[in-house]
Amino acid sequence: APAPAAAPAPAAAAPAAPRPAAAPGTPGAAPAAPGAGAPAAAAPGATPPAGAGAPAPGALRPFAEVSRDAKRKDGFLPLWTKDERVLIEISPEQLNKPMFFAVNVMNGIGEPQLMGGLMGGSWGVGKSQVIELRRVGNTLQVIAQNLSGVAKPGTPTALTVEQNFSDSLIGSIPVLSAPHPERKTFLVEANALLFTDIPYTSGVLERNYRQNYAIDARNSSIEKTWVESDRVAFSVKAHYGTARIATPQPTGGAPLPPGAPVPSVPVTLPDARSLFFTYYYSFSSLPAQPMRARAADPRVGFFTTPVWDFDNEKSTTARMHQVNRWRLEKKDPNAAISEPVKPITFWLDRNIPEKYREPIRQGVLEWNKAFEKAGFKNAVRVEMQPADADWDTADVRRASIRWQTVPRSAYGAIGPSQVDPRSGEILDADIAFDANTVRNLRLFATEAAGTLAGAGNASMIPGTAAGEQAYCDIGAASAHELGFAMDVLESRGDIDLDSKEAEQFVFGWLKETAMHEVGHTLGMRHNFRASTIHPLAKLRDPAFVKANGITGSVMEYPAFNLNRAGKPQGPYFMETVGAYDIWAIQYAYTPFTPEQEASELAKIAGRSAEPQLAYSSDEENFEGMDPLVNQFDLGDDPLAFAKERFAIVEDLWSRAQSRQLKPGQSFATLRRQVQRGMTEMRRASSITARYVGGANVVRDFAGTNRNPITPVPAAKQREALQVLASNVLSTNAFKFKPDFVQKLTATRLEISDAAAAGGPPPSTEYRLANEVLTTQRGVLALLLNDRTATNLLENSQRDTGNPMRLSEVYETVRGAVWSELGSGADINLFRRNLQREHVRALAEQLVRPAPTMPADAKALMREQARSLLAQLKAAQGKGNRSPEARAHLAESANTLQEALSAPLMRTGA
Repeated sequence: APAPAAAPAPAAAAPAAPRPAAAPGTPGAAPAAPGAGAPAAAAPGATPPAGAGAPAPGALRPFAEVSRDAKRKDGFLPLWTKDERVLIEISPEQLNKPMFFAVNVMNGIGEPQLMGGLMGGSWGVGKSQVIELRRVGNTLQVIAQNLSGVAKPGTPTALTVEQNFSDSLIGSIPVLSAPHPERKTFLVEANALLFTDIPYTSGVLERNYRQNYAIDARNSSIEKTWVESDRVAFSVKAHYGTARIATPQPTGGAPLPPGAPVPSVPVTLPDARSLFFTYYYSFSSLPAQPMRARAADPRVGFFTTPVWDFDNEKSTTARMHQVNRWRLEKKDPNAAISEPVKPITFWLDRNIPEKYREPIRQGVLEWNKAFEKAGFKNAVRVEMQPADADWDTADVRRASIRWQTVPRSAYGAIGPSQVDPRSGEILDADIAFDANTVRNLRLFATEAAGTLAGAGNASMIPGTAAGEQAYCDIGAASAHELGFAMDVLESRGDIDLDSKEAEQFVFGWLKETAMHEVGHTLGMRHNFRASTIHPLAKLRDPAFVKANGITGSVMEYPAFNLNRAGKPQGPYFMETVGAYDIWAIQYAYTPFTPEQEASELAKIAGRSAEPQLAYSSDEENFEGMDPLVNQFDLGDDPLAFAKERFAIVEDLWSRAQSRQLKPGQSFATLRRQVQRGMTEMRRASSITARYVGGANVVRDFAGTNRNPITPVPAAKQREALQVLASNVLSTNAFKFKPDFVQKLTATRLEISDAAAAGGPPPSTEYRLANEVLTTQRGVLALLLNDRTATNLLENSQRDTGNPMRLSEVYETVRGAVWSELGSGADINLFRRNLQREHVRALAEQLVRPAPTMPADAKALMREQARSLLAQLKAAQGKGNRSPEARAHLAESANTLQEALSAPLMRTGA
C-alpha cells in the first residue's frame, strides 16, 4: 500500500513551482504508464530517502522568501496560499503538544465503505487521531500519540510504558523556511502532507475490487481551507488511479482456487481507471483540561475507551474502561435541572430532503426526556444547515446528520463518533441515512437469500478507535422489517403502498432510526434484551404503547409491531426513549463530585436487575445462547412471537396465491412477498432455535437473587423444537400451488436495477426449491452444530429436573425430516433436498467431525446414521414412489454406508 509519509518538495523551489515527477508507486506519484508494471509498495510511515529533495542542514531559505507573494490567513495554524500551494506556519510552542487531527470523507464514489459523509478509517488505520507535531532536524513529523498506556510521569512505571507503547507516524514533510525573525515560526507545505493516502483508501479499494489503485498527488488539489482560532481545515480533492485493470480469469484458463477473490471495478465511474475522493482534514485544539473520565460498568451499555492504567495496582487488571460521552456541564450547578453550558447540537445537513427533516428532528429531540432525568434541560438541540452556508457538516466541531444517495446500499443508517482517548469525551459525531432504504420497499435489493447465521446473527465488526465492537446495521435490516409489514398490510387491504398512509410508515421508521443512531452518538451500545420487558398482548394496546413504547430501549432492533389479521393492532413503531435509555443516560451523564461519583454510580448500576432495565448487547446476541436476546423480536415470550410470525407468513403466502394482479402490474409483487416471507421465516427460526440448549444469561453482580446462567426450562425447549419441526422440517411446510410458482418472475429491467443496487441479481425464474432449502439448511445447522450440542450437555449439569437431552433433539430432527419412510408416501423435491442435507450433515460429522464437537455428540451422530441406514434399507422397494424418490433413497443409504465405513479424518490434521 502507498505509504502515508509524504514525499518532500525541493527546498529551493518557488512557492508555485511545479512538483517534480515521482517514481510510480511512491506517495505523490501519478499512475504508472500502461505496461509499466505494478507499483512497488512503500513501507507505512517511511521516511523519504536522502537526496529526494530534503534540504541540506543549514540551507533553509528565509521565511520572507519562501512566503513571497502568498496571502496569509491568521488562526490556530496560520496558512499562506499562493496558487495551488498552501503553506502552514508553525510556532515552536505548538510542537510536542496534543491536538486533534480529523479525517472525514466529504465526497466518495457511492459504493460500500467508499461513500461521502463517512468518518475516515478502516481496520484501525487512517482514522482521526490525537497527534503532536514533532520536529526532527529539518523534518516535521505528524505523530499519532499512543495514549492507551498511562502511568504517573517521572516514575519507573512511566518509563516502561514509554518503552512498550509505540506512537505511529502519520506523515513527514520537510521544513521549508528558516525561523521568522520575530515570531520564530517556520513553514511547511500542506500539499506534501495531505496529498498522501492518509485514510488508506487504496487499501479499501484493493480489498473491494482487487485492483491496484494508488493516490496520484500530481492530480490532487486543495480545494478550500478554513482557518479559525481553534482549528484549521482543508478540503482535499484526492485522485486515485491505476494504469491497468485486472480482469477475471479468462474462459479456458486455470480455475481460481475456491474462495479466491475475483477482480471487479466500481460501477459508478465513467472510467474505472480513475476516481476522486474529497477529504476533510482538520487540525484543532483539544480541551486544555481533559474531561473527568467516568468508569464503565458492564451492566450498563456504553462504548468505552480502554486504557492500560499501570498505576492502579488494586484492580485485577490494568485495563480500565472509560465511558464515551459528551462533556455536559450545568449552567447552574446547584439546580436540580439546568440547561447545559454547551448543549449537544446536531446539524441537519441541507442535503436531507425537506419532507424527511421533521421526523429526523423529532427523533433527535426525544432524547431530551432522558437527559431531564440526569439533571439537564434542553441538553440536545437540532439546527438546520443554511442553504448558503460556506461550511461543511464534516466540520469536527459540528455533530451532523446527512443524507446519502448511492447506487448500492451498505448499511441503511450509521452513527459513528470521534473520541478524545484521554477521557472518553465525544468530540464529534456524524450520522448518515442511506436514501435507498426508504425506496427498498420495492427493490429486489432486499431479497438477499441469506442463511441463518451460525448460532446467532453476527452484528459485530471491529469499529471504533476505542476498539469496541461497534457495527450497526439497523437501517438496512429494519428496511426488510418495514417492507415485510407493508406487504402484509397491503395483502390484507389495510394499506395502499402509494398512499399518504404508507409515507407515514416511512416517517415512523425515520424517527425510530434517528433515535437509535443518536443513541450511538451519545455513547450507547445495542440492547437486544430490551424487547422482552412487555407482554406481547400489551403491545396491541395503543394507550399502553404511547406511555411505555414497544420495547425498553431505542437501542434495540425492534420488530414491526404487527398482529395477526383481524386482531387488535397497536402502534407499529417505537415512538420515544425507553426506561433503559433513561437509566443509561443517568449513569453516563448525571453530574457528581469526585467524592460522590463511585458510590452514586454503584447505586445506579445496582438497579440493573429491575425488569424494565433488562440489558444484553452484541456479545450475547452473537453467542446465540440466550433466547431472550434477539434482533427483531417483541414481547416477553420470543417463542410466542416467533409462532405468531410463522402464522403471519403463512397468511401472507395464502393471500398472495389467491391474489389477482391488476392489468399492467408486475409479477415481481408476488415474488417479493414470497421472498420477504421466506426471510421472515428465517428470522423466526433463528429465534426459536435459541431455545434448544438455551440458557438465560444476565450481567448481574452478587446480591440480585438471580444466577448469571439459568437453563431454559426443558418444556420450553421441547416446545421450540416441535415448532421448528412442524413449521420448517415437516411435510406440511412450504405449500405452494404450481400455477402460483409460475408467476414468480421478474422483468429484465427489474433484474438490472437489482444488480445495480448491489449484490447478485435475481434470476428471471424464482428458484423456490433453493430458497426453501436455504431456510431448512439453516435450521438443521442450528440444531446439529457443535455449540448447540455443547450447550445441551452443559445444561444437563445445570438442570435439576428432566433436562432436554441431545439424543432427544437428534431423534426429533430425524423423525421430522424422514417422516415419509414410515408412511410409504412419495418424496417431493423440497423433501428430497432436505433429506440430502440431513444425510450430508451426518456423514460430515462421521468422516470429518468439527474439532469442537463433543464426544457424546459424535457418538450419537454415529448411532443416528446407523438407525437411519436401517430405515432406508427397509424402505427401499416399498410404497408408490417416483423414480427420483427411489434413486434418492438408494443414494442416501449408500452415502451413509460409506461414511460409516470410512476412516476418521481429523479436521486441521
